[in-house]
Amino acid sequence: MKRASYSITATAAAAAAIVASGCLASCSAFQPQLPSVQLSSIAPRTCLHADTLSSSPSKGFASKPEEQSSDPMDWKVYEVKEALLELIPRMTGTEEEFRKVESYINALEDKFLPPQTLGFLNLAMAGDWQFLFTSNQLGRPSPLLRLTELVQTVGVQGLKGKLVNSATWALIEESAFGTFSSDLSYDINQGARITLDEELDLRVELTKGSDVPSDPESLVGLIHRAMPTEMFDASELALDTTYVDTDLRIVRFTGKRHEGVRNIFMRKGAFEINPDL
Repeated sequence: MKRASYSITATAAAAAAIVASGCLASCSAFQPQLPSVQLSSIAPRTCLHADTLSSSPSKGFASKPEEQSSDPMDWKVYEVKEALLELIPRMTGTEEEFRKVESYINALEDKFLPPQTLGFLNLAMAGDWQFLFTSNQLGRPSPLLRLTELVQTVGVQGLKGKLVNSATWALIEESAFGTFSSDLSYDINQGARITLDEELDLRVELTKGSDVPSDPESLVGLIHRAMPTEMFDASELALDTTYVDTDLRIVRFTGKRHEGVRNIFMRKGAFEINPDL
């Protein structure tokens, strides 16, 4: 049977219990506000796979020539990545934008050469990844909560590992702020497929100077509304790494929930983020 544990801790004072009822109600995820990515600042990197960033110019990404095909399947990998990373921070939610993202994802997945050994797969996946995009249905975040950062940390250990999705939050009408994390262990089987455990650990921590929220259970519910649902609770799901290089990672979910949903991440610190662009 699926189990979830909940806790809330403060750096200086009391803790309040968070119960499962109410906070796991069905609701759609939304796409958090995305940072702008300044592509000109990307430094050259050594990639794990052929025809990834190693084929790009040494200073940033090159502009696509005017005579280039309009089909991303005909582009080089770095050109598809450039187009994808330029579009995502500026999306306004139109169907045309989502069609473009879909075409870029399809092109990257088509050109992807999967790592041939477990060691290379773990090397490619491990570390902190900043969330950029979900193909899941978007929902309505509450104006009472601000979610400022969403990061996935992949800890690897052979055929096992841990997936930690963490977010920074603040209650608008209270002096309460801190971090939220959703932790799941996983196993690698069926080649490179990651199968996530049923033991879900949700944790809310208050940072120094924060008040204890007046309603901790409601807080978890607000966070649930503000996160992609597959990142809040991915228990008993599986995911495939459909593209990964040193800077960009795309995963596809499979299971009873979120079948076919794609998440896009960039390695934390890989690109200079300029919110003023």
